[in-house]
Amino acid sequence: MQYKSDVEAINVFGDKIKTLRKEVAKVIVGQDDVIEKVIISIFSKGHVLLVGVPGLAKTLLVNTISKVLGLTYSRIQFTPDLMPSDIIGTEILDQSREFKFIKGPVFANIILADEINRTPPKTQSALLEAMQEKAITVAGKNYRLTEPFFVLATQNPIEQEGTYPLPEAQLDRFMFNIWLDYPSFQEEIEVVKTTTTTYEAKPEVVISNEEILYFQNLIRKIPVADNVYEYAVKLATKTRAHRKESHPWANDYLTWGAGPRASQYLIVGAKCHAAIHGKYSPDIEDVKSVATSILRHRIVRNYKAEAEGITIEKIMAEFLKDD
Repeated sequence: MQYKSDVEAINVFGDKIKTLRKEVAKVIVGQDDVIEKVIISIFSKGHVLLVGVPGLAKTLLVNTISKVLGLTYSRIQFTPDLMPSDIIGTEILDQSREFKFIKGPVFANIILADEINRTPPKTQSALLEAMQEKAITVAGKNYRLTEPFFVLATQNPIEQEGTYPLPEAQLDRFMFNIWLDYPSFQEEIEVVKTTTTTYEAKPEVVISNEEILYFQNLIRKIPVADNVYEYAVKLATKTRAHRKESHPWANDYLTWGAGPRASQYLIVGAKCHAAIHGKYSPDIEDVKSVATSILRHRIVRNYKAEAEGITIEKIMAEFLKDD
């Protein structure tokens, strides 16, 4: 595809996203902020951890977005007996007595890792290389995954029995940690109306695989002012307790802060947020718009915060209040 300039390409990108959201809205009622952040993550080459109680259409959302984007989709139900080979694939001895690699469900564009915290860390870590390197290694051989590649994992925040907390290294691989809330009263009425009849929504593909890759590269090319870079890095560094740049609340309520990957995601997320909203360069407000979902899972509260009922949201609001 050819555009006269990057400005024209960003305008086309914004129009594509509007059309994409309309198609998703045929199936998904409400959840506008969640949908926007999933879209931002895809075009930022990131991954998403969705946290919400059962019945909030997490699986349906992923399935619908994969259809609208025309991408291949795999769902992996994480259970305590799931093995790494069940995710990445395994080698078998075929009839000619030669080893043959059978690809696992990770070989798709969009992976739904359903209830990822229900499987042991050994199996969870099978996704680490795929998420970071866009490749897997089996028996010493490296296999590239088809791009775009996107992992969307879900967690149930209520039931913790029989679960395994995600390692910090794996949490850091997720660009966003998004909390899903219950729909509003009117939205729930609309959900019930559309799901208790014979009505069947059929969203259409609005963007090609090649266009997704093009726009992912376009987002990376968007220029950023120095003050926006400085704000993003300052926001990340103020979460790190007992340092010169620390925020007082970090010293009081946090045991661990966000690493450099958070600063990177703040900038690329702000770029995509700006492009979606018709801007050709992000400002500080674009950084703030994506900050909570990027930093939420990268900061760890201490006992004092838990005892005083200081939530991650309260801490993030305090961080974003300055400047």
